[in-house]
Amino acid sequence: MPDLKGLLPLLPSHLPRYFPSKRLLCLSNGHGEDIIAVRVLQALQKQADPLQIAALPLVGEGRAYHQAEIPLVGAVKAMPSGGFFWMDGRQLARDLQGGLVQLTWSQLQEIRRWAQQGGMILAVGDIFPLTLALLSGVPYTFIGTAKSEYYLRDDNGKLFAAERLDAWSGSVYYPWERWLMSRDRCRGVFPRDTLTTQILQKLAVPALDLGNPMMDGLEPTETRSLVYSESVASLRRSSWDSVSMAPSQQSVNVLLLPGSRVPEAYDNWQYILQAVAGVIESFTAKPLLFLAAIAPTVRLEPLHDDLEAQGWSLVSAVGISASRRFPDSAAQWYQQGKATLVVSQQAFAGCLHRADCAIAMAGTATEQFVGLGKPVVTLPGKGPQFTPKFAEAQTRLLGRSIILVRNPTQVADALQSVLQNPEQLEQIAENGRRRMGAPGAAQRIANYLMQQF
Repeated sequence: MPDLKGLLPLLPSHLPRYFPSKRLLCLSNGHGEDIIAVRVLQALQKQADPLQIAALPLVGEGRAYHQAEIPLVGAVKAMPSGGFFWMDGRQLARDLQGGLVQLTWSQLQEIRRWAQQGGMILAVGDIFPLTLALLSGVPYTFIGTAKSEYYLRDDNGKLFAAERLDAWSGSVYYPWERWLMSRDRCRGVFPRDTLTTQILQKLAVPALDLGNPMMDGLEPTETRSLVYSESVASLRRSSWDSVSMAPSQQSVNVLLLPGSRVPEAYDNWQYILQAVAGVIESFTAKPLLFLAAIAPTVRLEPLHDDLEAQGWSLVSAVGISASRRFPDSAAQWYQQGKATLVVSQQAFAGCLHRADCAIAMAGTATEQFVGLGKPVVTLPGKGPQFTPKFAEAQTRLLGRSIILVRNPTQVADALQSVLQNPEQLEQIAENGRRRMGAPGAAQRIANYLMQQF
């Protein structure tokens, strides 16, 4: 039998040069990226003829994959920076001391070993997994979560004055990133929004506008939302009716998002609790319910200690009407005056839908909340992720849905202002849907990937 590999260079250029077996390896670099990847992989698992699927989380330990029972290959390890070493040279030094080079080399070798049996790579995140996908030697696709043209331009395509130098190449993606996305073995690029897709298409990148899988898996389980003003209620009815009160006594539901990377999340939590204290002092007309959606990577003990230091008392959920239909039986409930605070690690989607607004110092979770059409007040922290630079960039990414303040004492006034402005809330709802897209992207991407086999 002739050696078919020797004939590959003679094939017409319009024919595919690789014939992948039905194997897929997913590379992702962060907790949020892992969750996005899981959505797509779960959609693939539901196909009539499913693929053989594995994952390699490049940052962290891949808890989202473990929870979804998706098998891992290669070594995993949590780095001190949580994957944000590029934002601070000191964090890079800590990661290097923690074995970053050895870990990356080991992961690359594992990817190449996996690729020897054929298959396709799905890279999720930024240039790091994209580069490793190219080095694998097999076909690959890319879900770009880290970059959007909204970082550089508004909805009309007009460049922000401060970002004109960054737009020198015509896109938020640099030429070397577009080179990786335009190789023959790159079978598809899935940007996070329509604006980014359109610009990449003009630059010869095989980009497809299939939506943003960040918005998948967030379906509400209830039917009505509690909102601060009755005029806003007429604009947006979405998710919750669990507090047994008369309409005039319905609570203001505030989502708390300290982020998923430790130890930074603990510092963020302290900032957020300072803001919560100001909200309690300012919002006296109605009861307050704070919904703390805590990532599984975060230990609850430090959060509990900070709550007690701020005057919160741990109480039984039995006496709290808000707990009757709350979807996390393991949640911890706290009380301070008329205010209630619940800490949950198992009801992320429920918390997002039940909240009217958010105090957030997070990345992906903030974007998902904005995609539901709701306002966020954010403030910068110590980093390495949520620095003033990161917070400012996030306001460009998410537009009018984000209100950036400088310190916790300004949060209450910002929330009062936006929640009593129905016109602004309507604009925020429309902006969130446009920038984050509708649910269903994971299924659309999964269908496209199946076609490649």
